[in-house]
Amino acid sequence: MFYVFVFIWAFAIVAGITMVWLLAWAIRQGEFKNLRAGARSIFDENEPEGKVTDYFPGEAPLMRQLEVRR
Repeated sequence: MFYVFVFIWAFAIVAGITMVWLLAWAIRQGEFKNLRAGARSIFDENEPEGKVTDYFPGEAPLMRQLEVRR
């Protein structure tokens, strides 16, 4: 049972150190600069920003009603 706890703590420490290292790497690489541009880069003319173009099956009329009310 002791070895299980040692393994769990060792894994937690290694995982924590790895996460801190990855966060530091991402900050140094500039991954957190200009988050808004990255968020908008997924939109194009087929799916414009702010317009609902996808929905769950059976909910299309509800989504159209919401678009009309805007």
